[in-house]
Amino acid sequence: MSHRLHLRICVLVAGIGLALSPLAQGAGQHDSRGRKYKAPPPAANIQITVLKDFNGKPVVNAHIIFHPTEGDRDRGSLETKTDENGKATVDVIPIGDTVTLQVIADGYQTYGKSYKIDKSEMSMEIRLKRPSGQFSVYTNSNGNANSGKGSGSASSSGSGGSSNSSSGKKSSGSDSQSKDQSQPQPK
Repeated sequence: MSHRLHLRICVLVAGIGLALSPLAQGAGQHDSRGRKYKAPPPAANIQITVLKDFNGKPVVNAHIIFHPTEGDRDRGSLETKTDENGKATVDVIPIGDTVTLQVIADGYQTYGKSYKIDKSEMSMEIRLKRPSGQFSVYTNSNGNANSGKGSGSASSSGSGGSSNSSSGKKSSGSDSQSKDQSQPQPK
């Protein structure tokens, strides 16, 4: 019996020794397997406030989109929305990055501007403007810029006819017929 007990104790001591040997080896050495941990770069805490330009009241649920860029390359985007006070906080953009900030809200002009994130704490106040009239390079028959509301009877009626600029009447025929109607006939 004592021989068996002695054998059990030896096996138990050997097992404990084998189990602890990797721990003793790794205590003074770095394990070469796996990836090394790289701490993320320090990030800036950015406070954004979105207000209405005409009265200074907050814009609720405005979409705030950050487009980080590296050189000329876009590195994705980060999106958030403003709260009931028109505020949003972003704290994951690394210091030193350049970002394009885009703010979109229903009923307002889209805002866009590039910023260099160079401080650990930044505050931005964005004032959104109401939409203004649209610019058009097209002109109507009077030589005025077309505002998109339609000019003349043909464009406002929605029919496929063309408009005669001298009389304002619709012409349903070909170009040769409309020229005959607008010029006096010789006798």
